Amino acid sequence: MSKSDNRTLTLERTFNAPITLVWEAWTQSEHIANWWGPKGMETRVIKHNFSVGGEWEYHMTMPDGTDFVSDGIYSAIIEFEKIISSANFRPMTEGVEIQALFEKNGDKTNFTFHVVHPTEEYSKQQEKMGFMNGWGSVFDRLKEYIGTLTV
Repeated sequence: MSKSDNRTLTLERTFNAPITLVWEAWTQSEHIANWWGPKGMETRVIKHNFSVGGEWEYHMTMPDGTDFVSDGIYSAIIEFEKIISSANFRPMTEGVEIQALFEKNGDKTNFTFHVVHPTEEYSKQQEKMGFMNGWGSVFDRLKEYIGTLTV
């Protein structure tokens, strides 16, 4: 395997909300269904066992009716700090690891999201397919959703 930094795509955001609220939005099924997936998609949480070794599965439906399935198994959870999971986003991406890192910044939350791919070539392919725009849209939705929780 190549070095992980050559296989990793990263997005960073700062959310204008306390870390407890951002963590809750990321980890609780009733919240996940409201923001997971790019704009225009409806998300259904099929399973969500938020524990190390626990499985998660979300189905996302595009406006044209096309379904995408995302699933994985949690491998590390440190409350208010990080979540690591295997992940598949069928039919586009399979066999990656996602790392969600949370850092308290006063009343805000610094968030870093890494996707580690099996190879450098696969990482480059995913970037060309629109990784930044796709996940950027997801985290824009998360930001909007968190805003509704703080009102």
